[in-house]
Formats: sequence, C-alpha cells, structure tokens
Amino acid sequence: MKAIRFEQFGQPDQVLKLVDIPEPKPGKGEVLVRMIASPINPSDLLVVRGRYGVLPTLPATPGFEGVGVVEKAGPGIYGQFLKGKRVAVINSAGGNWAEKAVIPAIRAIPVPSDIPDEQAASFLVNPATAIAMTRHVLAVPKGEWLLQSAAGSTLGKMIIKLGKHDGFKTLNVVRRREAIDELKALGGDAVISSSEGPIDEQVRAITGGQGVRYAIDPVGGETGSQVFKSLGEDAHMLVYGLLSDQDIHFDPRAMIAGKRIIEGFWLGYWMNARSKLKNLGLFREIFAMIREGILSTDSGQTIPLTSIADAVRAAEVVGRSGKVLLAPG
Repeated sequence: MKAIRFEQFGQPDQVLKLVDIPEPKPGKGEVLVRMIASPINPSDLLVVRGRYGVLPTLPATPGFEGVGVVEKAGPGIYGQFLKGKRVAVINSAGGNWAEKAVIPAIRAIPVPSDIPDEQAASFLVNPATAIAMTRHVLAVPKGEWLLQSAAGSTLGKMIIKLGKHDGFKTLNVVRRREAIDELKALGGDAVISSSEGPIDEQVRAITGGQGVRYAIDPVGGETGSQVFKSLGEDAHMLVYGLLSDQDIHFDPRAMIAGKRIIEGFWLGYWMNARSKLKNLGLFREIFAMIREGILSTDSGQTIPLTSIADAVRAAEVVGRSGKVLLAPG
C-alpha cells in the first residue's frame, strides 16, 4: 500500500516521501481501517520536525487523526462489530497518512451518518481540547475573560464560538492585524494584535487594569511570557503547545504573591486519566456540537498523498482558509 514516511526529522516538505510498504495486519483487539481523509495538524508537523513531546522510532508515518472505514478486525468482539463501519481514526502512535492504518479497536469511534467526512476527520484533537481546557480543567465561569493566543487558528476559532455558547468572554491575541475583524465577526469579545504593543499592556487596558483570571497559550516564547504577565490575581494559565520552540519566562514572585498557576495540558494524558464511559460521553458531546456548528472545522483543500510536499506547505500558509486534508486518492 501507499504511505507517507520520513526517515529523519526535518522540514516536512523535504523529508516526507510517498513510499510502498506492506499492508499492516490487525492483531488481537485491533482493526484495519481504509483511510478516507486525515488532517494536517500542527502536532503532526511538530513530530516530523522532531519538536513534539513524544517522538516515534524512525522511519515513521505521521497522522494522529482521520476518518475511514473498518475493513478487517483481529480477534475480539468489538473489532468484529466495527467491520464495515465509518469511524473516526484516533491513532495516538501516528500512522494515518496512508491508504490504510491499524489502530486499537477501542480508538475507532463510529461516526453518525449525518456527520460529513471532513468533520469526522478532525473530530477529536481540536474539539476535545477546546472542551477539556475550558469546561473541565479551567472551568471558566460565565462572564469571565479567557485570554487566548494564536486565536486565529482552527482551535482558537472553536474556543471563540464555545465562549459565545457557554457565556464566557474571549480576549483573543493574533499576530496579523488583518485577522482582527474576522475574529470579531466570529464573536470574539475583544481582539488584539501582538504587533501593536505588549500583550499584557493591551489586556490590562481592556480589563480595567485587573488582568485576566484564565488564559491558554500554545505559542510559548515572548508571547507566552506576555500572556503570563497578563494574569490577574488568583489566576490559572494552561500551556498546551510550544509553537515558537522557545521557553516561557516569568517571575516566580508573581506566582507566589498573586496565587497564579501555570500548568501544562496534553489531551492524551487528560483523556487517559478518565474512564471510557466519560470519554464516550465526551464523544457524544462533540458530535452534537459539530452539528450545531460550534465545534465544526472550516474545510480547506483536500490534497492527495501523491502531493505531500504541496499539502504540508499549504497547511502552513499564514491566514489560510480551512483545514488541509490528505486523501489516499
């Protein structure tokens, strides 16, 4: 079968290649899924660059999520039940950028017939992260500000819509001034550009000098450092990425004297700490909110595996419209 592979870490459009490999066989408790589409997420490209928190043994195939149809199943009742069904393919080890992938049957989530392929392909990473951070870890109350950097990303836009639905206010940080009007039209309560001055000064001007009690940051570096400086007293900040590949710097005295918490968030760890029953409830919640358009993913280009270099370049275009998907054919 055809699969995208890389033998060394590096620039995605240079190290990713389309190759022929043997079709994998499902073992006990596993299923073989014929892939329909898989998104190109920032986490996938960080893996290829060797900058993700957990890295594979090389050579490897990227792709943490996607949608496909279960073709075969190894020994196990649940896998047999899934044969022929369309499923969201949750591949924690990576491997979905291929014609077929083997995953544990428990990580193949049956997709309701009214959910389109492009939504099912991006079913988990962004929607679950949005819900987990805002509703469960931070538990942002109605009427409170949530400060988020990288607000123009797919996840950032979801959080804006989730804030309107749940009643919390979003204070959104973007780099490009051109993105301000777009996010305000989407429902962002306040939108600021990091190119127009220090983030913390702009935040305190909006909040009457108080700062914010809740913040999330996937960037790190100077952006993450300024997000921390934007916190008021008794505040909680989640760091869920390091897109800048630079450390966050902060004054520990500000944590001690102001009761400020800075905490890391990783979706896989968070879900693994929950019961299967709770996660099934989360999946139903996500599907319902996709139908409502709250956690839906803007669709972008669908590009075949044969054009992998073009696909990863398209996925990293600043200001691009919609999520880029990879398709086998």
